[in-house]
Amino acid sequence: MLVLRSLAFNVAFYVNLIVQMILWTPYYFLAPRLRAWFVPKFWAASSLWLQEKIAGTRSEITGQENLPLGSYILAPKHQSFWDTIAFLPDIPDALYILKRELMWIPFFGWYIAKMRMIPVHRGSRSKALKKAVAATKAELERNSRQLIIYPEGTRRAPGDEPNYKYGIVELYAQLGVPVVPVAHVAGLYWPRRKFLRFPGVIKARYLPPIPSGLDKEEFMQRLVRETEAACDQYLVEAATGPNPPALPPTAVKRLQELGVAVQG
Repeated sequence: MLVLRSLAFNVAFYVNLIVQMILWTPYYFLAPRLRAWFVPKFWAASSLWLQEKIAGTRSEITGQENLPLGSYILAPKHQSFWDTIAFLPDIPDALYILKRELMWIPFFGWYIAKMRMIPVHRGSRSKALKKAVAATKAELERNSRQLIIYPEGTRRAPGDEPNYKYGIVELYAQLGVPVVPVAHVAGLYWPRRKFLRFPGVIKARYLPPIPSGLDKEEFMQRLVRETEAACDQYLVEAATGPNPPALPPTAVKRLQELGVAVQG
């Protein structure tokens, strides 16, 4: 049953993406940019709905009261494709820094170009970071937007040792806006690079914002400490609750470190 439901959801997910991308094209490209955000927000919400109805995985996102007005940096834990779409409905005018090669993909590239994302060439990390900071700062000066950046860069398994990159520290220091950490363990239910989609409840929370103006080291310590503590709580809750999902070795190891005995 798990395999069949996972297969059905994966098929429905991509069919939904293609159909909506085609269906909404006239409105998306003719509407003003802010109104056009309805399309990706609706697609994200419909994808989560399909996940709940087909795969049996409900999304429960809380802490919206912690989202500031105006510009800020949203810093989610990155474990799954789920966390690339789940927060879009709550974000007024999301901004992403992405590989410039994505802009070259027919149709998809046109869609992201419409929203004025920040493309970067990642050949030299230091140069790319400087250009990304400058372009993002200029965009935030023109419009009140919310930069979504994953502090660890690439997806990591639930419970894996944190590996936060310096890029978010530089963005925090240069942009002068608060940072909202986001905690979750979505990788337990929508694992990276895997086919199966496990039933249950993906819980995520927007944590209280870290104010601008802190020392770089203090900021990084707070970001890691507060995000990881909340993720640990969700991991323990998921592992010890009824019908827990399959736990990867990294999750089992982390739970053992926390003093929670579970079967891997």
